[in-house]
Amino acid sequence: MNKYLFLIALFGMTYMYVQAQTQQPELNSVLGGYLNVKDALVKSDSKGAAAASAVLLQTITNIDMKAIPAKDHMEFMKLQDKLEYDARHISESTDINHQREHFTNLSANMITLAKHARVSLNAIYEDYCPMKKTYWLSGDTAIQNPYFGKTMPDCGKIAGTLNPQ
Repeated sequence: MNKYLFLIALFGMTYMYVQAQTQQPELNSVLGGYLNVKDALVKSDSKGAAAASAVLLQTITNIDMKAIPAKDHMEFMKLQDKLEYDARHISESTDINHQREHFTNLSANMITLAKHARVSLNAIYEDYCPMKKTYWLSGDTAIQNPYFGKTMPDCGKIAGTLNPQ
């Protein structure tokens, strides 16, 4: 009987550990929102970028701070106002050039967040645009440049890989 109780307890603890290791981190929703803004800019879709950025702004503003581990919480708090600022500016504009200017700052802050907090269970790619001399994040290895969109969609290179922490 004790052997069965032990096995049940061991199974339960193993299950909880695996669940904790496979659940997306709370900050994954911020990364997902950011990637949606990037994708709209790749398509040179200013209205889509504004809409995606409005959703990103809501996500940043309404994130459940209690669900973020302490280390990640501190890193997010350092950047939250900056992320909100650029997301708000992108959401309030349909001028693609203005949106891309704010996307540069949004990207810099998202890169900082991704380097210091767990935002994904998967690798994230830090891409570089040599024409604009700036970076952005991507969820895959294909270059899709948000700074030139339809004009030069594959301009750039992978500058680094950010692995989950």
